[in-house]
Amino acid sequence: MYAAKHAHQTLEKIPDSKVYIFYMDVRTPGKGYEEFYDRTREDGANYIRGRVSKIYKEGKKLICKGEDSLLGMPVLVEADLVILETAMVPSENVRELAGELSIAVDAQGWIQEAHPKLRPVETQTGGVFLAGACQGPKDIPDTVAQASAAAVKVCALLSKAEMETSPIISAVDQAVCSGCGQCEGCCPYKAISLIEIDARDGAKRVKRGVADVNSGLCQGCGACAGACRAGAIDLRGYKNAQILREVDALCM
Repeated sequence: MYAAKHAHQTLEKIPDSKVYIFYMDVRTPGKGYEEFYDRTREDGANYIRGRVSKIYKEGKKLICKGEDSLLGMPVLVEADLVILETAMVPSENVRELAGELSIAVDAQGWIQEAHPKLRPVETQTGGVFLAGACQGPKDIPDTVAQASAAAVKVCALLSKAEMETSPIISAVDQAVCSGCGQCEGCCPYKAISLIEIDARDGAKRVKRGVADVNSGLCQGCGACAGACRAGAIDLRGYKNAQILREVDALCM
């Protein structure tokens, strides 16, 4: 799309100029984008379907050697300026940032939203919102619209005196917990930490490590409950005894 914008600006600022755009596929996803693409062609932009195989300098000109795959003919274009319309890629440190914030990224490395339709500017971590090209390639109107939506979400979050959280979070039975730390390593939201508590070993009072859940960070995913080898962690409302009673009720 930004190739069409460059073509439009060149033809507008330099009326006698000629613009050639080599492409393999043209997609204009957005309101009014198809009309803008047609306008650049009507203004005089020449779209050539094919790849440029070589660019070399000849005198003061740059020679673009390519092919028109629709006509099956080689093409030579003498140009004063060559613009390489490279693809947009995620930032190099995006995965490191996503790890610090406990948010997900997709296969290409873009930050992933909680739900593409119902929660397009939110992440799985509460209080972290998305706006702009961190989520994927976007132009200015899409970025402004998403930034406005994210700002409204932040205002709604900060307008309340108390924050609401889901009651379905993990709970640790510290009497059973062995303090192995397996749950701490598997928690994607960094909601579990190991703490020391006073305990008894026979007649002695000793210190031992147990897991502790931060209720503000826990999102109730249940990963820790599945990883706990001692069976000391359960989701509130989904304890093993409760689920077994539901199964018994259904089977009766």
